[in-house]
Amino acid sequence: MQRPAPSIWLWALGYFACYAPYSALTKALSSQSGEQPALDGVALLPLSTLASLAGMAVFMVATGWWRAASRRTVLGVSVPCPSRWTLLSGLATAAIIGTTTLAYTFRDTSIVFMMLLMRGGVLILAPLVDALAGRHIRWSSWVALGLSIAAVAAATLRREAFWVSAAALADAAVYLASYFVRLRFMSRLAKGEPGANRRYFVEEQLVAAPAIFVTLALIALVGPAELAAPVRQGFFGLTPGQATLTLAVGLLSQGTGVFGALILLDARESSFCVPVNRASSILAGVLATVALGAFGLDARLGAGELLGAGLVLAAIGVLALPRRPPRAGSSTPGAATLRR
Repeated sequence: MQRPAPSIWLWALGYFACYAPYSALTKALSSQSGEQPALDGVALLPLSTLASLAGMAVFMVATGWWRAASRRTVLGVSVPCPSRWTLLSGLATAAIIGTTTLAYTFRDTSIVFMMLLMRGGVLILAPLVDALAGRHIRWSSWVALGLSIAAVAAATLRREAFWVSAAALADAAVYLASYFVRLRFMSRLAKGEPGANRRYFVEEQLVAAPAIFVTLALIALVGPAELAAPVRQGFFGLTPGQATLTLAVGLLSQGTGVFGALILLDARESSFCVPVNRASSILAGVLATVALGAFGLDARLGAGELLGAGLVLAAIGVLALPRRPPRAGSSTPGAATLRR
């Protein structure tokens, strides 16, 4: 008898447990503390990506999940290989990983504000992705959408000084565009076909961290000086203490990637899974900000940001209302439409 799949709420707990220290450490490393200078956000990426890559490899081997990937024969050897679609999804995931780490390094911009901007944006995308995939969108999803828009507005319009750098806005835009691509591929490739979730997860992970690491290495070697300098610092110029904490950031980032993907790959529609994912990170961000505030490393939570976080949690409450069972004969739209 096949064991039931773990609850989505167990994945949400793991996501929260990784995300709180991940966001706190990232913000702390990019903030000045006493005589310790702040690190450029880009300088955090090389070692954190290397740690994510190592963490992914250990996880795949320890669980045996690497066997779920599609395979191709290269020089007479059968090797795991993504499809063209999971390759594209993995590249989108790589962009999400990089922009998430950078999001918490912008000065004068709090963790919770960036979270509401980016997480609220993905909440808004979820019903659109479901509509494009032909999935039924419940009334509660539309209510949650309205609450999410209100949350983003509360976090922005109530700020004492509304100022967000162009770099922070560009970071959020790339993040949201990448999530749209990723959710679209998830809706078509997984979330319904038996065995598809693990294959999708493994093939996406085979692409994401390696893609970031190769990109950073190329930037360090041949990139423009203003961008290559902090990347080279990240590879070779960190103190032992900074390097240790940055490696921890990378391992925690990989943990959020594992648990976050398992939440999103739940068979239910994106309008349900995305808010569960987003709520976990919002709560983690609030905890991280409070912890950093106790050490004077981050600004206190503003009233608008607290209100925004509360509205996101209200959206989760609406989405968690009991659901009617699906009608007999109903089915999930074709997850098998896209193939190699």
